[in-house]
Amino acid sequence: MRTERPEPLLRTDPAEYNGNEKTKLASVNETGVLGALVEDFRNMSADDVEEASENLAKSHGIYLEYNRAKTGKEKDWAYMVRISVAGGGPLTHPHWMVLDDIARKYAFTPTGKPTIRLTTRQNVQFHWIKKQHLVKAVAEMARTGFLALNGCGDNVRNVMGCPLSRFSTLYNAHAAAQRFGKFFELPVGAHIQIFEVDTSLSRFDGTNILEPRTEKFDYAPNLLNRKFKIGFSAAHRNPSTGEIEYDNCVEARTNDLGIAPIIENGKLAAFQVYIGGGQGERNGKASGSMLGLPVGIFTQDNLRDGLDAIVKVHQEWGDRKNRHWARLKYVVWSQGIEWYQDRLRERGATFEKPNPGFDIGPRRMHHGWQVQESNGKLAYGMYVECGRVIDRDGSGVDDLTGSSSTMHANERLMSAVPHLLERFAGDVMITPNQDLLFCNIEPEAKGDFEAALASFDIGKRQGKTYSTLRLLSGACVGLPTCRLSYTDSEQFEPELLDELEALGFGDLNESIGITGCERQCFRPGTKSIGWVGQGPDMYMLKVGGGEDGRHQGTPLVEGEKLFFRQVPRKGVTLVCAVLFENYLANKQADEDLGAFHRRVGHQAVLEVLRNDSRTAPFAVKSAPAPFVPESLHLG
Repeated sequence: MRTERPEPLLRTDPAEYNGNEKTKLASVNETGVLGALVEDFRNMSADDVEEASENLAKSHGIYLEYNRAKTGKEKDWAYMVRISVAGGGPLTHPHWMVLDDIARKYAFTPTGKPTIRLTTRQNVQFHWIKKQHLVKAVAEMARTGFLALNGCGDNVRNVMGCPLSRFSTLYNAHAAAQRFGKFFELPVGAHIQIFEVDTSLSRFDGTNILEPRTEKFDYAPNLLNRKFKIGFSAAHRNPSTGEIEYDNCVEARTNDLGIAPIIENGKLAAFQVYIGGGQGERNGKASGSMLGLPVGIFTQDNLRDGLDAIVKVHQEWGDRKNRHWARLKYVVWSQGIEWYQDRLRERGATFEKPNPGFDIGPRRMHHGWQVQESNGKLAYGMYVECGRVIDRDGSGVDDLTGSSSTMHANERLMSAVPHLLERFAGDVMITPNQDLLFCNIEPEAKGDFEAALASFDIGKRQGKTYSTLRLLSGACVGLPTCRLSYTDSEQFEPELLDELEALGFGDLNESIGITGCERQCFRPGTKSIGWVGQGPDMYMLKVGGGEDGRHQGTPLVEGEKLFFRQVPRKGVTLVCAVLFENYLANKQADEDLGAFHRRVGHQAVLEVLRNDSRTAPFAVKSAPAPFVPESLHLG
């Protein structure tokens, strides 16, 4: 019922720790997260691992998965490995060839195609790695200078930073992401021991892998309460006009901790820091997606101590009994910002009151040609649908499962990326929207670069240039690989957009986000229209977000009831079409779809969907209303 609200058990008594906390206490030492991982990963009598090792492996970037397209009692076990690429790179041609080689040897699809998966946190993921190859694959990944450590688990995850900000003369958010990615990194000793990592290797910053860190976060014996996400937004000086443009490509407020630069008189003055964001929810529990709230303004000199204090307050106070309430957002929601500010001051953090009217900026995608402000060279943002780097052949066969598909694209991204890097670009970056940004391209090579793209059929689907709607949309992995997913997302998104383009909506400057479960990795609630997987071929609608990523969308709630919680796959296109049509017929000047929905409210949106014969059947069924923070209600 709507009356259910989160009830986090703050500063949990150790006597009430959940099993996960007890496992960590027994398995973490000064070298890092160890447990029985050395033995379990080398035990080939079973393709999976014990539950304790499965949980600990996440801190080393490893998830145990199985091919969910296969039926039967015996699971086809495999492993997903996620590399922490702080700030999204950079990755040079030799670095990328390491990833390419791993994909071709260990991470090919069930149909035999090598593939690399980019993520919304600027990571690289490999799926379908078998146990006998796992240790060797992780060790080889370290040759890129980046580790799988902190890829998953109860620690600070991959720290995000705008990739284009590498070339900003105002503020380098990418460098900040790398600095704090290393600051919050777990001890590397256990990772080296488990995976036999070459200790002569250099890290992404040029230091030896064994070189002691001069500054580091002090993790508790049982690490953090849950995963903790950090994002640095950016600001650029437009190379053509000189105007300052704020850039929130990382969607900083969706993170537990978001940091935005404040530019005054053409210079970096300070940072506004946000806490308590997070998109994941938990079905059957009072939980909700939230955007972070401003906690304070920090100078450059006191930012590090401030971020350290923010994470430590959560480490001390966050729920360690109920994992569904263990994220920072529930501490902030239950205790309030002023309470959190007091805890920070107790730890010696220095900051000023936040500016509630400060605009962090829109979600900038960095597609197409960009001028690198600091050196005048070019960067090219290449759209990668749903982050899937793979060679497609246009056969109409799904590359992941071998079943029939509407995916008739001919893009050969797996072949194109190393070619473009070797011939044109100094390096490549992963964007927060699962795309690639090729950097340091000489201006005179622009025409040849575009010709090379065309030679690999990049930028088109079924012979047509990618639509605006497609370029702004995306999805998480979903089935058949993600163990948490209820339904398709990456495989559904291209099909959905094909249908919407055929209906004439491709030119809309709007976005659609799809996820296979309520963890919401693609952040669908911050898009113009969000779809969250709820069961096999069933999706829940979220409205009120927007293409610019500034707002938090919510499910359609009326009184104590939730509507459009389980829209069948075939109905998703119809709902999107009705929403688009109503918007185009009734919008105000310069009003995007999210702003329109926030203005008219839930009741008006529901009435439109109920009164249209195409969507009325999906409006009959309801469910108890979920928890939605009061500040997010749309009426």
